[in-house]
Amino acid sequence: MQQRWCRCRVAQGYAPAYSQRMTDDPHALFDAWLREAEAGEPNDPNAMCLATIDAAGRPSARMVLLKGHDRGFLFYTNLGSRKADDLGANAQAALLFHWKSLRRQVRIEGDVERVSDAEADTYFASRSRASQLGAVASDQSRRLASREAFLARYDEEERRWADREVERPADWGGYRVVPRAFEFWQDRAHRLHERRVFARAGDGWTEGLLYP
Repeated sequence: MQQRWCRCRVAQGYAPAYSQRMTDDPHALFDAWLREAEAGEPNDPNAMCLATIDAAGRPSARMVLLKGHDRGFLFYTNLGSRKADDLGANAQAALLFHWKSLRRQVRIEGDVERVSDAEADTYFASRSRASQLGAVASDQSRRLASREAFLARYDEEERRWADREVERPADWGGYRVVPRAFEFWQDRAHRLHERRVFARAGDGWTEGLLYP
């Protein structure tokens, strides 16, 4: 992310867009924006675009669901998926949250680490049984002969686990994107958008504004 910032004034007649203007903690600001999205977005306010790069430098992006936010942003997946392969080769990622009804975006760039087995077990246990069985039945991102073949495998796993709790597969786990940069984007009239940026500096953050 660009490190040279412009501290520009909002055009006369436009009130500041950031109700949490005084915070110097991007994680707190993200949580505030997410709460507003949860109250106003009609579908999946925790949806985020995850962008990765493979060993040859080729980018790939897809939508995933945020499943936790602490010092980083958590998501879960099959460890044989394309995203997992990319992160094994290049443990860096970019995230994008777009809340259309709020006319806001949050961009995040950071380093990626695997979550612990204990964290993955806890989250897997919280999923619905149907979702657990789907994870067991899926060879995510691998070639599939037909939809019917996948549904048949799902039915087979449903029978196999009929009388017991579904265990987390060894090839299913999670990742944490630990941010080194944030950008909070707020739509404004006449494309006079506000872009507030944070960059990690030791144990804290530096902040500033970007031109629209």
